[in-house]
Amino acid sequence: MKLLRPSEIEAEVQHQRLFIGESSMQPLINKGMSKNFWSCLRHWTPNSRAKFHIHSSDQILIVTGGRGIVATDREQIAVSADDIILIPAEEKHWHGATKDSIFTYIQIQEQDSETTQLEE
Repeated sequence: MKLLRPSEIEAEVQHQRLFIGESSMQPLINKGMSKNFWSCLRHWTPNSRAKFHIHSSDQILIVTGGRGIVATDREQIAVSADDIILIPAEEKHWHGATKDSIFTYIQIQEQDSETTQLEE
């Protein structure tokens, strides 16, 4: 068993082509801790988001703070604290903060999940 305290884990600023705006990440569960899953706590500044992408496995987002948007090419859903989003494998989507709020969630995926960026 492993106890995780996000307040004791330093956030790492993320500079990736996949992101528009500023995002940081706190690694929670990594390859050395689980053979099946990885997880992080992701933080978005207002009006920042991921570009359209897909994952090779399902993705679970558990919103812990602020307000955000999770979108496919068919719909956009406003989400906030305590919402849980299941994004099926291979579903084209993006997620990020609203224009006037931060957005924070716990992200959970399969250990070997691959991300493919679909938007330049």
